[in-house]
Amino acid sequence: MEESVLLQLDRITLCQDENIVLQNASLELHNSEFVYVIGKVGAGKSSLLKSLYCEIPILEGTARIMGYDLRNMRNRDVPGLRRKLGIVFQDFQLLTDRTVVKNLEFVLKATGWKKRSEINRRVAEVLGQVGMQNKGYKMPHELSGGEQQRVAIARSLLNEPKLILADEPTGNLDPETGLQIVQLLHAICRQGKAVIMTTHNYTLVESLPARVIRCEKAGLYELN
Repeated sequence: MEESVLLQLDRITLCQDENIVLQNASLELHNSEFVYVIGKVGAGKSSLLKSLYCEIPILEGTARIMGYDLRNMRNRDVPGLRRKLGIVFQDFQLLTDRTVVKNLEFVLKATGWKKRSEINRRVAEVLGQVGMQNKGYKMPHELSGGEQQRVAIARSLLNEPKLILADEPTGNLDPETGLQIVQLLHAICRQGKAVIMTTHNYTLVESLPARVIRCEKAGLYELN
């Protein structure tokens, strides 16, 4: 796999609950590339992302991501892969019993950060990147949906991933806030991260153009 290629899927098959989700599907992603994966609800967009962080097994084909062979992953290697990915969910998945700062500290400590000064510095950096530097003391319920998603994006950046997987990140947001979140993801991409974002909101895709892959009839099809 070339150095600039982060992800290479070649004729893969994915199943969930014994249903074929993707079959004979291929996708290649390079460093610093932004890709929308569009399609109807239930088309397999989320399953595709879950296969990339080993939540769903890939049954056939070739699947490599950042040096890992997804077809032959050992359980002990999965945490290492996930640390190299930033994952953003539709429903934010913040810990509701602690502040924004404590949410981010929790992730860093869980992934091996020890020094208090370095943890403080990294938390401040990622909150600054997403425009939430003055909200670190707040609890998640005190934030708007858009602010919670910004914190979730900050969390995804903590360990300097090369690739962000954003699964319907605007699904719970109003159109204006959703547009701001996608603008933020594009800005992060321009700073050198690759982004795969699933969505069924075609208005957003038209407003902020990038490469588009359609997920339908168990396949992945390049649109532009």
